[in-house]
Amino acid sequence: MVRPLRSEQALDRISDYLEAAGHSEELNTALFRSLRIAATSTTGALTVDALYDSVVMPYAEQIGIKVVGFCVHSLRATAATNALEHAADIAKVQEWLGHANIPTTRVYDNIN
Repeated sequence: MVRPLRSEQALDRISDYLEAAGHSEELNTALFRSLRIAATSTTGALTVDALYDSVVMPYAEQIGIKVVGFCVHSLRATAATNALEHAADIAKVQEWLGHANIPTTRVYDNIN
């Protein structure tokens, strides 16, 4: 069984990501943005595939997750379901998922 990260561990990993991505000094902006390539000072697009290949899959392999269909969308769905199971305001979850209607967000609400 995979144990959830404590908040200090999660903060450490986010800090590591920001440092590696070249955004450690810019804390009031989006978390996932284009990656800076230090050698050339250029940026590259942060695509869903890039996020999946460079962030999701290495961590999944590190903790032993080998599931067919494991993808960025399944992480999004898991995050939404987990938030709602832990009494998050459904309107807030709707907002961060970008849903136009609450019924769309209710799909992730296993309590009802």
